[in-house]
Amino acid sequence: MSSYFARTDTSVLSRWWWTVDKWSLAALAVLTAVGGLLIYAAGPAAAGRIGLDSFHFVRQQAVLLPIAFALLLAVSLLSARSVKRLAVVLFFLALAGTVLTLAIGAEQNGARRWLTIAGRSFQPSEILKPTLAVFTAWMIAQGRRQIAFPGMVIALSAAALVVGLLVLQPDLGTAGLVVAVCLVQLFVAGISIIWVGSITGLGLGGMVAAYYTFPHVAGRINAFRNPAGADTYQIDRALEAFTNGGLFGRGPGEGTVKAMLPDAHSDFVFAVAGEEFGLIAGLAIVALYAFIVLRGMARVHTESNLFVFLASVGLLAGFGIQALINMASSLSLIPTKGMTLPFLSYGGSSLMALALGMGMLLALTRKGAGTVGNP
Repeated sequence: MSSYFARTDTSVLSRWWWTVDKWSLAALAVLTAVGGLLIYAAGPAAAGRIGLDSFHFVRQQAVLLPIAFALLLAVSLLSARSVKRLAVVLFFLALAGTVLTLAIGAEQNGARRWLTIAGRSFQPSEILKPTLAVFTAWMIAQGRRQIAFPGMVIALSAAALVVGLLVLQPDLGTAGLVVAVCLVQLFVAGISIIWVGSITGLGLGGMVAAYYTFPHVAGRINAFRNPAGADTYQIDRALEAFTNGGLFGRGPGEGTVKAMLPDAHSDFVFAVAGEEFGLIAGLAIVALYAFIVLRGMARVHTESNLFVFLASVGLLAGFGIQALINMASSLSLIPTKGMTLPFLSYGGSSLMALALGMGMLLALTRKGAGTVGNP
């Protein structure tokens, strides 16, 4: 493709081609392809269990994956300033949508997280995850640039508002992810360790409160601490899948646990990969996530523009922590949590939000992104 664009070409596509991180883009493309393969493996069994056509999820994901990757590419073309503007607009729209879910959202399993628009369900809180990271980065950077501007207060207030709305839904896993990403951003921004410790303490206090307030949280933690006599059906089947897979797996389509695992196409898609493609493939998936995070960090660690640096770190932290939570849950290393595996799990809202976030990351990590204009 380099032959199509001369370095002297100043068109948008040419500038994008010569500045974007092609290694990260390639890794994300591979993840997207692997996601399609895994939904093809796990989707028919999942659809059959709930009375849908066998290829319902496969067809849906076959439409969503190209759209998501096109969104990722389109957003990666933006300048740092345009990324900021897009993120701020979408943040407030998603915030309003999340408030609406509490009022008119359909209740599913005791939670209100979804809005129905034109016959399709959508989860606004998913968009909050990447856009909040960019918004808080902007506020902190603006506060550093203008001493009188209360950037840190606005950033912390926005994060607290989002966490509060997520707890009301309730969606405690996403709330915890938001807190973790905010802490990472504050730490790398050089905030006093006392503040970091205080916020961490509040987060731990919130976890304790959640344990005593929400029965499903207590049930998951108790099942993790003392599996005997607890309902550990899903995690038992997931661990069985990894055991069956061995080093090289049973082969594409040959897995059996997916027929018994209710969330094999979403929360436990990593277990399907483990059974059908084995430990080696599982480690390769882990390596892909690690590569994207480490590659992104390497691109921005010398970035002098504070906004670009903090926004990139926040987006990478959210992406990496979400992947880690999903895989650790599947392996029973932490209590189970219904959180998708980025680009591999089925789910339109999550997929589009992740594509948006990674598109913004690619835009921010383009060479010279922080020196063009004043984002």
